[in-house]
Amino acid sequence: MANFLSKEHITANANFNRWLVPPAALAVHLSIGMAYGFSVFWKPLGNALMGVDGKPLAACAAGATNLSEKLSGTARALFATDCNWTQFDLGWMFTLFFVLLGCSAALWGGWLEREGPRKAGLVSMVLWCGGLLISAYGVYAHQLWLMWLGSGVIGGIGLGLGYISPVSTLIKWFPDRRGMATGMAIMGFGGGAMIGSPLATKLMGHFATPNSPGVWQTFVVLAAIYFIFMLWGSLSYRVPPTGWKPANWTPPAAQNNVMISNKHVHLNNAHKTPQFWLLWLVLCMNVSAGIGIIGAAAPMLQETFGGALIGQPDIGFADIKKDEALTAAAAAVGAGFVGLISLFNIFGRFAWATSSDKLGRKRTYYIFFVLGTLMYCAATYVAGFKSLALFVGAFCVIASMYGGGFSTIPAYLADMFGTQFVGAIHGRLLTAWSTAGILGPVVVNYMHDTRLEAKVPFDQVYAPIFLVLAGLLVVGFIANFLVIPVAEKYYMTDAELEAVRKLAHEKADASNPAGSMNSTSQSVSHPILVVLAWALVLIPISYGVWSTVQKAWGLFH
Repeated sequence: MANFLSKEHITANANFNRWLVPPAALAVHLSIGMAYGFSVFWKPLGNALMGVDGKPLAACAAGATNLSEKLSGTARALFATDCNWTQFDLGWMFTLFFVLLGCSAALWGGWLEREGPRKAGLVSMVLWCGGLLISAYGVYAHQLWLMWLGSGVIGGIGLGLGYISPVSTLIKWFPDRRGMATGMAIMGFGGGAMIGSPLATKLMGHFATPNSPGVWQTFVVLAAIYFIFMLWGSLSYRVPPTGWKPANWTPPAAQNNVMISNKHVHLNNAHKTPQFWLLWLVLCMNVSAGIGIIGAAAPMLQETFGGALIGQPDIGFADIKKDEALTAAAAAVGAGFVGLISLFNIFGRFAWATSSDKLGRKRTYYIFFVLGTLMYCAATYVAGFKSLALFVGAFCVIASMYGGGFSTIPAYLADMFGTQFVGAIHGRLLTAWSTAGILGPVVVNYMHDTRLEAKVPFDQVYAPIFLVLAGLLVVGFIANFLVIPVAEKYYMTDAELEAVRKLAHEKADASNPAGSMNSTSQSVSHPILVVLAWALVLIPISYGVWSTVQKAWGLFH
């Protein structure tokens, strides 16, 4: 088993088709990407316990009016079996997801580089799917702490390992198209919820009974599906031999592009460079400016446009809230808006990262920060004269660049620090995502709530928020401006690089792979198998796109 999981065993030979690796990475990322879609479970879980009168029992935090009381209610909800959970109680799952993702990627990125993507992918599979099963039992026994432990903590660690497992491998397989390669995989993480959310909704509808919302059964089924996909994806990972490069491709000379290095920085030295912290700030600001507003997309649209969303422009959101039918109609349009920006978020990951191969990574981030600032300022203006199309268009562009920031940063790191430790360096940089996951929502939600308490009209709440987020993008622009090539003293010598590769069990001879790899490589590289591998991931992606387009269609109809 140790040999089967080893880096030597999965080193490919000259017959291997590198286009088999992206669908393997997509299979893993589409599975763990369901973390984005967990909000689909909040309402069913909030009404899980029913009284003898057939109505949901009161929440554990019933009557809570301030943060202290809400936290006290959550503390009770962790172990209570006689009261329902609130969205506040369940929402901590998101915090656990993305804090643990960043921390685990940072902690175990070096281990991944030594042991290879197959072992990391399989560990991620066990943690993510096992966490779902623990959560399923937590829902069945109505124990919130098991939900937090299962999917939040154990699953969150699996997210981190699964997220970075293919990054270094893809960059090494596609040195000529680094952005495109990482964009394909990281697009999958954004698309996981696009597939998983409608699937989970259908499963809950199938399993629901008068006494159960069908959530724990849905968790079990999802765990089984993701187990199969992640197992196939992880076992399909292959790494190229040391020194491999595509046919007829010559690495760019350093003098032709000083922003792309042909040397390598050791993981232990990367964080000692100013470039690492500048890129940390670049990612943090780009994510902070997007994640808070994307998380509040549906209520933002409803509060800003009010009755204009449902053909009654003369009434505001305050009036809509008083009417249950109008509230439902506005919420449906808001859901369409969420679906639309989700599509732009997902495909922006691929489009922007791919274009960065031509534009260059630094120039691509310049576009993100300049265009993003202009879009936020434009949104402030168009919200004032209620131009729905321009408002939606601005946030679709913002969402695309939010996703593009995630997929472009691994290639940016490879350009700066070389490819030897890029997966581990990327893992450490993801602590910027963990920070942004707190900073962005706190800024947006705090400003939103305080302005409402100050009796600011709903349609005027978000204008200053947009300007603050534009300010974050300006900070990111300055950090990106300051990025220059890494100083020569940080690069490894040839002897140090050789020692690192020996420790990581890397093979330099592609014609004589270890064990049975030779026959395996030849058989799995048949063109028909490449087509089948892509079909396995494109079919569920198409299902997710179709489901999302149907929701988004109602936005302007």
